[in-house]
Amino acid sequence: MTILQDVVTHLSTGRLRIIDLTAPLSEQTPVLQLPEPFSNTASFQMETISAFDAAGPAWAWSNITMGEHTGTHLDAPIHWVTGREGKAVHQIEPDRLIGPAVVIDLSAEATANPDVLLEPAHLEAWEAQHGPLPENCWVLLRSGWSERNADARQFLNADENGPHTPGPSVACARWLGEHPAVSGFGVETVGIDAGAAGGFEPSFPAHHYLLGHDRYGLTSLINLDQLPASGALLVVAPLPIVGGTGSPARVYALVERP
Repeated sequence: MTILQDVVTHLSTGRLRIIDLTAPLSEQTPVLQLPEPFSNTASFQMETISAFDAAGPAWAWSNITMGEHTGTHLDAPIHWVTGREGKAVHQIEPDRLIGPAVVIDLSAEATANPDVLLEPAHLEAWEAQHGPLPENCWVLLRSGWSERNADARQFLNADENGPHTPGPSVACARWLGEHPAVSGFGVETVGIDAGAAGGFEPSFPAHHYLLGHDRYGLTSLINLDQLPASGALLVVAPLPIVGGTGSPARVYALVERP
C-alpha cells in the first residue's frame, strides 16, 4: 500500500480527522478597521445574479465583493513594505502551504489580558517539550479569540487607545521571521500582529519580520482548540490571485486520533 493510499484508508476509518480552521464568510465577517487618514478594505458582500428565476431559470449564482484580507486569509510577502520585492500569492510554492502545525496555547493568558504577547520563551518552552521546530512548520497562536468571531465589536476589541488583541512581541516576531524552519504564522485574531503593535519598534513587527523574510501569515483561524500542540498537518489553500497581496483561504488540519 502506498503512502497516499494509507491516508485515504485512515480518513475513511476515522483514524485521521480533518479539522476545518476556516471562519465562515458572510456580511457579518469582521474586517480590520484602520484609523483615518488610512483607507480600509471592503467587507464581504454578496449580490444575487439569478436564483432559478427569469434572470436564470435553471441556475443560481452570485457576485461577491471583498478585500484580499477578509476573514480567514493569507498574507503574502508583497503585502508589506519589507517584502515588497517578494512573492505575490500566485507565486507561493504549494509545498510551502502544507506543513506541520506548531500550536502555542495562550488562551488562558489572553482571557486574563487581551494585550498578552507571545514571546520567544513560549516557543523555546514548546521546543523543550516537543523537540526542535519541524521543517516547513506553521506556528499557530491559540488565544481563544475565535469565540468572539460572531461579534465584530468584541472581535476587534478597540477603544480610544486602539485595539486590544494578543500577538507576538517584537523579539518573537523577529525570532519567527528569522527561524529557518518556519513557513508561516497563524492567529485567531483579525491580523498577525498584536493590537498594540502600531506602537512597537518596528511597528507591526510580525508583518515586518515575517513577510520581509518570505514567511506567510494566516488570520481569523478557528478551532485551534481541537489541535494538539504537535503532530497535526496544516493545509493552506489561498486563491492564486495574480499579483495578490493576500487571499481568503480555506485552512484545515489533519489530526491523527489517539
